Amino acid sequence: MPTHSTQTAATPGNVYLVGAGPGAPDLLTVRALRLLESCDLVLHDDLVPDEVLALAGPQAEIVSVGKRCGKPRITQQGIHELMIEGARANRSVVRLKSGDPLVFGRAGEELAALREASVPFEIVPGVTAAFAAGAALGLPLTDRTSASKLIFATGHHASSKDPAPVFEGAIPQDATLILYMPGRDMERLAQELRDGGLPPDTPCCAISHAATPEQNYVSCRLHELEHLTPGTAPVLLLVGRAMEPMIAGPGNSLEADALLDEVIDRAATMLE
Repeated sequence: MPTHSTQTAATPGNVYLVGAGPGAPDLLTVRALRLLESCDLVLHDDLVPDEVLALAGPQAEIVSVGKRCGKPRITQQGIHELMIEGARANRSVVRLKSGDPLVFGRAGEELAALREASVPFEIVPGVTAAFAAGAALGLPLTDRTSASKLIFATGHHASSKDPAPVFEGAIPQDATLILYMPGRDMERLAQELRDGGLPPDTPCCAISHAATPEQNYVSCRLHELEHLTPGTAPVLLLVGRAMEPMIAGPGNSLEADALLDEVIDRAATMLE
């Protein structure tokens, strides 16, 4: 069963599913920091940066259990076993996850394993990438006039051999769509969004490494999305009218990039 402790230190025999946030150490919650400083074992995802891991106390054993590009270093069942074995050895275990542990983080599987093993646990929320992206871009994800809904989805499925459509049926036009791990097939995704009824001028913005020094983004209209290169993982794709300022801003869109290229080409021709 979940615990609801107000203690600042990690309790031996407990497992803590902790959100590490988007990557910047100062975006950790105070609770997450206190647990890292006092725990005995940290089992961390691949996307948790070294700067966050460095906050763990000197007594902590740090073990990477991350997965990248579909090539797991350890199976999901193996992660369950490490958590349970650590708790049964009377160690305090922090299962450190990028973003928020309850958003596309396989928390359901891990919580089920802990419940079945009767291991006490606590969930410590973190700043999910969607909120970090909105803050980094300086944009609200909701708007009273154009975006009264938020839809979170992922382009990553349990079966990557025959992935199911990300979006099926009508898509609300008064929503901001936030797609975690959209993959590289922008053409297929753009077609799904068009089939869902979104207008071709719907603003889109892909941001990688949100709220970190490596942050990068590019924006476009839906009719250009199939030509968009989203950047290096982790990537979020944000779609909806709330993203309009990203298109209107100078130098942020594919249209602006194309215009700049045209100006440069013309200038080069004149100099020849």
